[in-house]
Amino acid sequence: MHLLTWLILSLLLSTIECSKYIAKHKGTPGTLTHRVYLKNADNVPISPFHDIPLKVRDGVYNMVVEMPRWSNAKYETSKKEKLNPIIHDSKVYDGVERVRYVHNVFPYHGYMWNYGSIPQTWEDPNFIDPHTGVGGDNDPVDILEIGSKVGYVGEIKEVKILGVIALIDKGETDWKVISIDINDPMAESLNDIGDVNEKMPGLLAASRDFFRNYKVPRGGQYNIFGFEGEWQGREFTENLLEETHGKWQELLNRESKGKIMTENTSNTGSPWHISKKEARAILQSNPPYTPKAAVPPPDSVQHVSFVERTVSEPVCSVVEREAENACLP
Repeated sequence: MHLLTWLILSLLLSTIECSKYIAKHKGTPGTLTHRVYLKNADNVPISPFHDIPLKVRDGVYNMVVEMPRWSNAKYETSKKEKLNPIIHDSKVYDGVERVRYVHNVFPYHGYMWNYGSIPQTWEDPNFIDPHTGVGGDNDPVDILEIGSKVGYVGEIKEVKILGVIALIDKGETDWKVISIDINDPMAESLNDIGDVNEKMPGLLAASRDFFRNYKVPRGGQYNIFGFEGEWQGREFTENLLEETHGKWQELLNRESKGKIMTENTSNTGSPWHISKKEARAILQSNPPYTPKAAVPPPDSVQHVSFVERTVSEPVCSVVEREAENACLP
């Protein structure tokens, strides 16, 4: 998505209530100051990590959108800042800290789905996952949403869980859950991972291909997977989310604070529960939202990187075309 288009969209949506939640922008887009906070229906700042429930109801989960489909700006929920705003991730390049953008790995542009995290989950780095043999990546569980509507940064989508793939990134477990917005026209026909292959052929293979290759353009290695790269189904995934929800509860109730900020406004039994007044003070400590001063991404963001793909595509030969229906999908 072009930065100008995204800015116009985000400006329109920055104060629009999505279900029970409102995205509130602070700082200047395209810079290290940009933050997207969440507020509840009572206009109280909340943490998208700790205050938004895992589930809306049985079978329906919340998703925090961090990167809309086809976008390149690398946004993520901050673990280092109080109330965990969604921030433009950064990295030091040539001694200077700069905001990050995702490479376009041919034939994809940015991320091919709405991408984000599942609230009230945590991949514990000290828990050795029996399915992967390594600990978690210290983040909320990542989630992809495959519906037709492009989301926006800070949107809270209500989704149906379909499956998961076990990415192993730099020796850490990094589950990637796949889902669909319950309001999407396809939602009724997608209930498990097999339905995705049937109704959206090629998507699961392309998604695995993306996660295998996406770090190569910036000098990284090919990623590897648990379960030999096979997607797991809905029941397995929902059990996984219950497990990581339990780990999040342990995190939130620790008496000694670690490196993850656990301030919240809704979990009154947590040692890190804060008042509405304190939450508003955190929000107001940020610079005002200045979209007109937005810094556009560098031209290099539109460059395309070429990496050997793993998705095989059958090609019909002249001989095969002579057979009736031989080349139909």
